[in-house]
Amino acid sequence: MNAPNFEGLDPDTALSAVEEAFGVRPDGSFFSYPSYVNRVYGFKAEDGKDYVAKFYRPGRWSIDAIAEEQRFALALAAAELPVVPPLMDLEGDTLPALSLERGQEGLLIPFSLFPKRGGRSFDADGPEDMRRLGSLAGRMHAISMALCERQPVRWRPRIRPGMAAAYAQELRASGAVDPRLYDEFMDILSEAAEAIDGALQAAAFSPLLLHGDFHRGNVLDRHDEGLLAIDFDDCCMGPAIQDLWMLLPGRIEDSRRELDAALAGYEDFMPFDYRQLSLIEPLRLLRMIHYLAWQARQRSDPGFIEHFPRWGARAFWEQEMEDLRTQLLVLAR
Repeated sequence: MNAPNFEGLDPDTALSAVEEAFGVRPDGSFFSYPSYVNRVYGFKAEDGKDYVAKFYRPGRWSIDAIAEEQRFALALAAAELPVVPPLMDLEGDTLPALSLERGQEGLLIPFSLFPKRGGRSFDADGPEDMRRLGSLAGRMHAISMALCERQPVRWRPRIRPGMAAAYAQELRASGAVDPRLYDEFMDILSEAAEAIDGALQAAAFSPLLLHGDFHRGNVLDRHDEGLLAIDFDDCCMGPAIQDLWMLLPGRIEDSRRELDAALAGYEDFMPFDYRQLSLIEPLRLLRMIHYLAWQARQRSDPGFIEHFPRWGARAFWEQEMEDLRTQLLVLAR
């Protein structure tokens, strides 16, 4: 089945939709950010302000799920955390939708507008930098806990037992796996799902609303203003360690100093259950399987092969099998 895509969405159409919804008139200049998942355009308005318009990939998230992501960002901004919340349109909403005609059926593409916030990539050079990253995660989670107590999260994904098995089933039904490697690959996925489920059940964590993809590439350094967390597109419910392990430069045995520093900063704002450290490698394995399932879902998109030219070949699946086996060996230690 073909996933919905951005066919028919060009910059002129996108910026016209932004002007109509938000009353912000572009001055004619724009550039496209190198994002495959969504369509993201930067532009300057006639009032001299810089903006970023984000058009969400059709079918990836429901409107309700995107609204929960944005509610989290707005709550963080209201608590003066360094994030970029969406702006309100002329109707007081943050998520208007563009309707595109496509044959006999129409396609709705939700979009949002943000003020542009620049910054350089944050290269954590030592323990103090890692403590700053941990502090930012702890502050986000403190707001998350209060937010979830007021209004339960219903639409964002949840990291829980069964998640890896669901991704495996999606890959099994996708027809994407090389048939010569299919049985062997599925056996590996079954073993991986069992290992992940066992780890998640043993940890017995209390889920929080998370950034979900909190690695150094999603943190900008704005010099005198400090750090800025960006891209909440993978916001989800899960264990706190999900927003910490991707900050590390390597596996836990090679990153103990950085981990200790990040946790010290985290615990300035939130208590941390150290039993969750056992989830780092299972979560790494889950991320690998999740990414494969997402790619299989998008492979019919016209732009997919441009970004992933070797995806789906026998050599690709052989490498994925080797990587999954290696990660399973790490879990078995």
